[in-house]
Amino acid sequence: MKQNVWVLGASWLLSLALAGCSGGGGAAADAGRITVGFSQVGAESEWRTANTASVKQALGGADFKLKFSDAQQKQENQIKALRSFIAQRVNVIAFSPVVESGWETVLREAKAANIPVVLTDRAVKVSDDSLYATLIGSDFVEEGRRAGRWLLDDSKQVTGPVRIVELQGTVGSAPAIDRMKGFHEVIDADKRFQVVRSQSGDFTRAKGKEVMEAFLKAEGRNIDVLFAHNDDMAIGAIQAIEEAGLKPGQDIRIVSIDGVRGAFEAMKAGKLNATVECNPLFGEQLAQLIRDVAAGKPVPKRVQVQEGVFTRDQAEAELPKRKY
Repeated sequence: MKQNVWVLGASWLLSLALAGCSGGGGAAADAGRITVGFSQVGAESEWRTANTASVKQALGGADFKLKFSDAQQKQENQIKALRSFIAQRVNVIAFSPVVESGWETVLREAKAANIPVVLTDRAVKVSDDSLYATLIGSDFVEEGRRAGRWLLDDSKQVTGPVRIVELQGTVGSAPAIDRMKGFHEVIDADKRFQVVRSQSGDFTRAKGKEVMEAFLKAEGRNIDVLFAHNDDMAIGAIQAIEEAGLKPGQDIRIVSIDGVRGAFEAMKAGKLNATVECNPLFGEQLAQLIRDVAAGKPVPKRVQVQEGVFTRDQAEAELPKRKY
């Protein structure tokens, strides 16, 4: 009997020693650190890749323990990740929602567990906005307006109809909904502008090329302007335009949104006319918001990042400065 007690005691001590050597997240190991569960939309564009890098760098500091999940552009993956973060009792959940709706239940679960939620980049539609602490990101409606204003200014000398095709982002996503809304707010007031085709390119380069090919087959050379909800789709569309024997930036004027390096390279080459900046490098701002939220400090419900509009005249000078 004594031997059995000794064996059990030795086994228990050995298990403690192994646990200490494993580097696992014990209470002592994580003392003073904020455990953050972050769910990213995916890696669908240059913008998203830059945003992920910024977030990972900012939340990789000594005062954070980051649990990262890539949703691969699927809401079901993201909801599963959020529930996993809740089960792991993280201190704060942050995520960039794939689409606007369908979050009510899981956000109520986070609230019931007393885990604050920070939205990044994109908004959600919920009946109770206390289900999240704050949203940091861009004003997508204003981005759409800026694209529309650029087109108005660039079309001052045009007297006839301006036929526009539109490459939408992911169906149901906040940037797709809001960028379309802002763009139409501006152009619909002028009867010259007609959106003759509008379809989702899912924010990807490959899909943007595919949909633009369909637009060209349907409309032939009767397209004056392409408005793309992001640069990656615009870059894919440029390839389709060139393969159709047309000159992007000349035969078809192009305005898109994000301001990634690839867009500046396209502008420098004369193939893209303008890009509206959507700054992905807000990792440090996000980190400070998370610190404040975790400490129970009051934070603004909406935190906006600073952005501008760039044309191809500025591309060559601006390109070396682009960090994404």
